[in-house]
Amino acid sequence: MMPQIVVLDAHTLSPLALGESSPIHPSWDELAKLGELSLYPRSAVSEVVERCRDAELVLTNKATVNAEHFSALPKLRYVGVMATGYNIVDLAAAKASGVTVTNVPGYSTMSVAQHVFALLLELAARCGDTDRAVKQGDWVKCPDFCFTVAPFVELSGKTLGIVGFGSIGQAVARIGAALGMRILVHSRSPQNVDWPIEWGSLEQVLRESDVITLHCPLTPETQHLINAATLRKMKPSAYLINTARGPLIDELALAEVLESRGIAGFAADVLSAEPPAADNPLLRAPHSVITPHIAWASVEARKRLMGVLMQNIRSFLAGTSANVVN
Repeated sequence: MMPQIVVLDAHTLSPLALGESSPIHPSWDELAKLGELSLYPRSAVSEVVERCRDAELVLTNKATVNAEHFSALPKLRYVGVMATGYNIVDLAAAKASGVTVTNVPGYSTMSVAQHVFALLLELAARCGDTDRAVKQGDWVKCPDFCFTVAPFVELSGKTLGIVGFGSIGQAVARIGAALGMRILVHSRSPQNVDWPIEWGSLEQVLRESDVITLHCPLTPETQHLINAATLRKMKPSAYLINTARGPLIDELALAEVLESRGIAGFAADVLSAEPPAADNPLLRAPHSVITPHIAWASVEARKRLMGVLMQNIRSFLAGTSANVVN
């Protein structure tokens, strides 16, 4: 008998139904060959037990699976997290219940690194603002052959400060170096790489960088790593970018600094709560660009994610589990 597989929040990975195909969304059909598959676009915490009552394998991205769920689901043998981060699963409760938990590491490295520079280039070159000005008629009415809506900043020769040096931080460093930037890195685990970088303290990165990009994990030590005190150490001309985790930043302190032009700009793909509350101060802060946690979600990255997800399940069913996190 094939195992029952439940996907608690299928929509962000792929909004397709079984039997549907698309050039931009991965299909669920290959996964359906591994078991009796039930797809739910989204699931509230209160819906998990009912939807997974007969499931042996459960897949989740942001839908929480907690200790109460494990206690109420005796048939459950496996939880596959459809992401790299796995804080939405109670790992201790899973282990106590004999449930294997896996994740999907590394699938979005280049997608996120590319998005870092999409955000940075928007701050530096203001293409979006300029495009809007052109289409509003400003170029038609311009007496000159060109105009600018803001200073155009060249990145070559600037210092790119990277906080955290895992696979994404390293990919960002390579792209920055290719653009002619000086690479200054702060990391808990310095390592040898085959291109020129400098290692520095967090203090040095804050004071010397023209661009600071965050790529460190969220821990009790790194929560609000960027706060009123650390923001004061940055150059007034510096840009801050966050594609890691929203709570790395004290959002109210950052909003106040942006209002006073304490730094030149901020761009992020993550916020402290997602979706954010309507009164999140960064939603109305000037000199900022915010995207809705999409850096991971390129067409190619989501296809890789689906592929590794299926490999994880095949390995588990064969008794040789891969990418186990508990």
